[in-house]
Amino acid sequence: MGLERGEEITPKMSKFRYNSPLIQVILIGFVCFCCPGMFNALSGMGGGGQVDHTAANNANTALYTTFAVFGILGGGIYNLLGPRLTLLAGCSTYVLYAGSFLSYNHHHSQSFVIVSGALLGVGAGLLWAGQGAIMTSYPTTNRKGTYISLFWSIFNMGGVIGGLIPFILNYNRGEAGSVNDGTYIGFMCFMGFGAILSLGILPPSEVIRDDGSVCTHIKYSNVATEVVEILKLFLNWKMLLIVPAAWGSNFFYTYQFNNVNGELFNLRTRGFNNVFYWGAQMLGSVGIGYLMDFSFQSRRKRGFLGILVVGLLGTAIWGGGLANQLRYSRNHVPEKLDFKDSGAAYAGPFLLYFSYGLLDAMFQSMVYWIIGALADDSETLSRYSGFYKGVQSAGAAVAWQIDVHSVSYLNQLIVNWVLTTVSYPLLLLLIIYGVKDESTNDRQFIEDKNDRLSSLT
Repeated sequence: MGLERGEEITPKMSKFRYNSPLIQVILIGFVCFCCPGMFNALSGMGGGGQVDHTAANNANTALYTTFAVFGILGGGIYNLLGPRLTLLAGCSTYVLYAGSFLSYNHHHSQSFVIVSGALLGVGAGLLWAGQGAIMTSYPTTNRKGTYISLFWSIFNMGGVIGGLIPFILNYNRGEAGSVNDGTYIGFMCFMGFGAILSLGILPPSEVIRDDGSVCTHIKYSNVATEVVEILKLFLNWKMLLIVPAAWGSNFFYTYQFNNVNGELFNLRTRGFNNVFYWGAQMLGSVGIGYLMDFSFQSRRKRGFLGILVVGLLGTAIWGGGLANQLRYSRNHVPEKLDFKDSGAAYAGPFLLYFSYGLLDAMFQSMVYWIIGALADDSETLSRYSGFYKGVQSAGAAVAWQIDVHSVSYLNQLIVNWVLTTVSYPLLLLLIIYGVKDESTNDRQFIEDKNDRLSSLT
């Protein structure tokens, strides 16, 4: 139960308690550092680190198909099982997926990889629904951007470390096609640790904000209620406005990972590039998080500014991508670039790939901030986050099959650019009609309450 007018003011509590929103968001950040962070590094090498992208593309299609279903169902499952069981079940599937590529190195059978991809889609749907609920509901209203950027920075540090694994272990194999066994074993160790770490996440009823209020008194739901509430999402105008942004927000990974990083650079350089791609994500999330929490007192104005900045930057980056793409095609690929030996020819494509990472974090952090501004309770936000991840994954499933069917690189780029561009005006409408500013009285109450809390510490 949150603090209401007339309630007794309790002394301000430390942000570094185990049951504080800060520590819990940091903890879920490290869970995602170990699991989806390492998965991102694996995917970022192009083809899952294999010279032939077919197995990885088909596995990713299976993954994102099941992810689309369980992303939408994940919010309901989270409300039924709570965070620990939901996250543990989700994290364990990442270990299996990395292990399937270790097996593929020796047996070259796609079946295990594809089945593991499908199971990972189930697990990822559970993990990201839980993560979305924690990240958007545990912080206070005026610090959601900060907590989202904190999570995104920790999570993407996994991609940075994950990029170093293939870079170091394959440094002397610049012309090799597939990564070695040690690379996959390293990923599996991190993912296994992430699964164990997920057991430390507290349910929302045990998380206490700094002012002494409980994040939410969630009463675990029942199956019938969750089925009805999930079906309602498809008629919810707020969720419908998010659909283009959700569909496009992972659609571009196939193009960026396979057809930019995987096509233009040799093996060790792909790992090197990924260190900076995910590092750029950390910078992007911090920058957009600051804008959307501190730029204006009005929450709606902060939302408008965030969309404007991401829209302008996105237009510039995709324009640079078009200039780069016109230099090569699926039937005319230039010689692979190496970060040490290619000199100035390497700089432009590297900067573009870095910028793609920057834009990805800014775009997704912006959308998560908007979702977090639509409600405050974890029960509702788990469903909203699950819907977002489900639609996002459906788009990704289509994108991986587009690449399997050899659609031209130029057409893939244009589709990606159009999808992200169409989403901006729709998100602006969502801010206008779905996000409300705090009233003057509410802000004054919060300021008075904080002043009284400060006098007690």
